[in-house]
Amino acid sequence: MKSTFYIIPCLFLFTCNSSEEKKETNATKPSNIAQVKAPTLHLEEANRLAELPINCIQTEYPNKLGQTIGSSDDLKEPKTLHPAFYGCFDWHSAVHGHWSLVSLLKQFPELNKKEDIEQMLLQNISKEHIENEVSYFFGKHNTTYERTYGWAWVLKLAEELHTWDAPIARELESNLQPLTNLIVDKYLEFLPKLNYPIRVGEHPNTAFGLSFAYDYAKAVGDEILKSLIVQRSKDFYLTDANCPLTWEPSGFDFLSPCFEEAALMKRVLPKEEFKTWLADFLPALKDKNFTLETGKVSDRTDGKLVHLDGVNFSRAWSLYEIAKDLPEYEHLKNIANAHIKYSLPSIVGDSYEGGHWLGSFAIYALNTVARD
Repeated sequence: MKSTFYIIPCLFLFTCNSSEEKKETNATKPSNIAQVKAPTLHLEEANRLAELPINCIQTEYPNKLGQTIGSSDDLKEPKTLHPAFYGCFDWHSAVHGHWSLVSLLKQFPELNKKEDIEQMLLQNISKEHIENEVSYFFGKHNTTYERTYGWAWVLKLAEELHTWDAPIARELESNLQPLTNLIVDKYLEFLPKLNYPIRVGEHPNTAFGLSFAYDYAKAVGDEILKSLIVQRSKDFYLTDANCPLTWEPSGFDFLSPCFEEAALMKRVLPKEEFKTWLADFLPALKDKNFTLETGKVSDRTDGKLVHLDGVNFSRAWSLYEIAKDLPEYEHLKNIANAHIKYSLPSIVGDSYEGGHWLGSFAIYALNTVARD
């Protein structure tokens, strides 16, 4: 009787251990997930995507100004208020429309409409126009205009110009510099006052704004801005855990709160510290069987619903950033590829509701793939 009693617990223990080992093995064993080829930004695709900003950076209407009106004196035409960035429906989209053209010219000097693009850039980003853009931010009611989404894209444009070795880039960078300096000053003033991060899937997302500002600071060697971003990122996010990825995306998201945060922390933390942090923040990502459905767009003529094409591109660039130099997260790139593949075919020749901004998101996602 004693022997039988002893054997049964042992068998039970063996069964439990075997079950746990099986679970662990299944969790790390790659499944039969279809592999999606990494998309490529080649010359044909670049010419196709260039048409989107070409057709909007000097298109004044329709236009969403987003300004605060102090009196009837503030009621002016978009091109008068914003002589550089009046097109593409709104100010921030105009800024990243210019970034798109700079990025494409930098990579593909043989673009079909190279001369036309250069003339558009020089016309819009002139010294006089940028001075007028700067003055707008000193108006009584618009000192926080485009905080921080538009600010982030200004610095991304400045970074792209700074890292482009071409005479036109030096002229454009010099012309843009007063606005670049202003935006840097605004970050330096604002970030110490921000007590809590903004965790949304649209423009004010703090992690997105900090990521682009960090990239700029790193590229130009601005150690003051860079150090502040590192510190504030840790203040906001270092103790975060179990981000509710199943809540994403919301109906109008074009950014992923969870992935944007993870991509920021990948930038600011040392590799081993980031791996420890990520294991707590998004533990499911390490599973080779992890899957993520793309954001589904029901109506691309709806300016809000089409945001979900944007979330597919921004998820992709974040996943590539997270997986970079981390072999154990290599499988995330396949998910990123699938997200790009879902939305990329639909953005050219579609409604202006998406075309005025989605090209920039597609180009940035494809650039991230190419840097891998």
